[in-house]
Amino acid sequence: MKPTPTYANKPTSDNPRDVEAWALAEAARRMIAASHAKDEKAFREALQLNQRLWTIFQAAITEEDCGHPPEVRTNIAALSLLVDRETTNRLIDLDFGKIDMLVNVNRNVASGLTAQGEFIAAQQATQPHPGTPQTAAPQAPTAGASAPGQPPAGMRPAVPPRPMTAPDAAPVNRESLRISI
Repeated sequence: MKPTPTYANKPTSDNPRDVEAWALAEAARRMIAASHAKDEKAFREALQLNQRLWTIFQAAITEEDCGHPPEVRTNIAALSLLVDRETTNRLIDLDFGKIDMLVNVNRNVASGLTAQGEFIAAQQATQPHPGTPQTAAPQAPTAGASAPGQPPAGMRPAVPPRPMTAPDAAPVNRESLRISI
């Protein structure tokens, strides 16, 4: 059994989006650190970590209870194949200077997960919970305030949010992925 690795930082929440974003950023950080140090062993380990992470994402989108719409699943699968191909190339040639694509993909996906997660949390905080009686009539938005369904004023997501399910469909109960890197 492998010993538990030590981390420079750890995820700050148990929210699956935050954990996935942290794991992607951590994998990118490790690839960068190993390439700067020109450490082949650490570089190979960082690449293999990134490959395992993307394999987890691939497996998650193939499960029957995956709540993502088909177009999102297809996009994740295509991106995973690209990452697999590039990672394999780096594992073969161990070229420290050719990690930009892998690092950029990880950072952009992590950024999208974080921004969309913040948007969803803000949106849920402004909507009443089902079954909770409303005591006051809804008020018109004030100047500078956001319209319902829009990010709060001053916060714009990096990636346009997509609904996880149809608006009138029952919410999908998706268990979180536990990622141990």
